[in-house]
Amino acid sequence: MSSVTATNPFVDRVGQIRWADLAPFIALAVIIFIGTMINSNFMSSANLVNVITRSAFIAIIAVGATFVIVSGGLDLSVGSMMAFVTGIMIMAMNGLAPAYGNWAILMGAGVALVVGGLCGLFNGLIITVGRIEPFIVTLGTMGIFRAFITFMTDGGSLPIDRGLREAYRPVYFGNFLGIPYPVLITLVVVLVAAFLLYRTKYGRRLTAIGSNTDVARFSGVHVGKVRTMAYVIQGLCVAIAAICYVPRLGAATPTTGQLWELQVITAVVIGGTLLRGGKGRVWGTVAGALILEVIANVMVLSDMISEYLVAAVQGAIIIIAMLAHRFTRSR
Repeated sequence: MSSVTATNPFVDRVGQIRWADLAPFIALAVIIFIGTMINSNFMSSANLVNVITRSAFIAIIAVGATFVIVSGGLDLSVGSMMAFVTGIMIMAMNGLAPAYGNWAILMGAGVALVVGGLCGLFNGLIITVGRIEPFIVTLGTMGIFRAFITFMTDGGSLPIDRGLREAYRPVYFGNFLGIPYPVLITLVVVLVAAFLLYRTKYGRRLTAIGSNTDVARFSGVHVGKVRTMAYVIQGLCVAIAAICYVPRLGAATPTTGQLWELQVITAVVIGGTLLRGGKGRVWGTVAGALILEVIANVMVLSDMISEYLVAAVQGAIIIIAMLAHRFTRSR
């Protein structure tokens, strides 16, 4: 591999620019331009900060989904898992608050990471050991996690302890040098994910499995272990997103994270990761998450399309993205 390719993910082995990999960023720039033309308030600092911060949740979870999809898998349970992890985290913090005060926030975050990792491990083991299709497994766990959070909240709301709210608010509403904390956390997650996927043996093995499972197995790769770890990474990313999300609304409900799986998969696909596996674009995934949030924001600021049609637009985007992938592959 040439030094140019090693340092620039958008340049191929012979130094040619890979325009297909730049497409999500070009599309994001075009959508931002359109948003500016539609409403001058779109480019205000307050609106831009709001858009970027709101996209952090989907971006973090979508980074984890990139690993799963690169391996040739799929996880439809991320929205329900998000709600379940959020509920467990709040229950842990509320239970620990009387004895540990504000330290309960940090302890609750630790609980969330453990629970998220275990949820991902649960999905991964059923898929790899049970040899069941990821679509079926995660469709089932999607229902399980959603049922659990509904049971935990008794169909209502599970709020965070009042004594913890003010101490926890800065995690979402605070900033460092003007950059919101969720954005900084997202950046850290993306940098770690890019390192794992592009610079480690694990990342190369994951990509090899997604490209051709049999060849990877004959090459000595432990397919089950590598794929299971991808689902654990997905669960950890869901937990990190939950940690950032809780101070925003201060509660968990049965509708928390609803339809997020659609947004996550859409962000990954329009970011350049192949849904069939074998190719992952972490930075493209982030661009995909931003594209979805910018489109939703433009729809809110304009009167051309109802904001209630956001999910319909996102569904159309993923279909168009899949058609684009098929068209480019057939050329």
